[in-house]
Amino acid sequence: MKKIVRHGAGAALLLDLPKMQQMAAEIVKAVKIPVTAKTRLGWTESDKPIVEAAQRLQDAGIAALAIHGRTRDQLYTGKADWALIGEVKNHPKIQIPIIGNGDIISAQKARYFLDKTGVDALMIGRGAIGRPWLFREVKHYFETGELMPQPNVAEVVEILKEQIRLNLEWKENEFAGILMLRRHFAKYFPGLPNFRELKIKLLLAENACEVHEILETIVEVYGTYQPDYLNASL
Repeated sequence: MKKIVRHGAGAALLLDLPKMQQMAAEIVKAVKIPVTAKTRLGWTESDKPIVEAAQRLQDAGIAALAIHGRTRDQLYTGKADWALIGEVKNHPKIQIPIIGNGDIISAQKARYFLDKTGVDALMIGRGAIGRPWLFREVKHYFETGELMPQPNVAEVVEILKEQIRLNLEWKENEFAGILMLRRHFAKYFPGLPNFRELKIKLLLAENACEVHEILETIVEVYGTYQPDYLNASL
């Protein structure tokens, strides 16, 4: 984000690896718990110092490293470069656990990226927005080799209600809690036909009661409909 990198923080540290290493080392010395880091591949397509960055962070005492397979310039566009994540994982000088992140939107993708790179773990981010059951799907697929059936709209609504309840407990302020969730609502219902009017109502709702009333209407109209989450955009 511009407000972060313009101060030399966040991904901007990829432009100054010695500074990144020094900061990491000071943090490791200052605390008694393991310190992990997460970074992108680099700043631009022509500047991807992730292999050197990983070695420097390891030397600084970082206990594990998560890598998002995009550059800062990419933001969230294009495809994550898992080949480069794999290069870091399989580099002979890298001994710390490497966690791969980027474009994990299905159980099959999770299995593919894990097998392709040999990373120690996977990190799921935007793929779970509006689809929090993705973690359960991945676990089930890894354990059985079978895909779980996708939920229908009625089932999704029940999951969303639980997220609303938990979010309101966390935020304590109802409007703030609903405001935070607005950007997630549409992600729960990709590709529903003639959904625009209800989508707008959801995005304008200001309290939990209003949201629940809209969700009940969605169940009445689309209850057994099964959204295509596998082809939904991030």
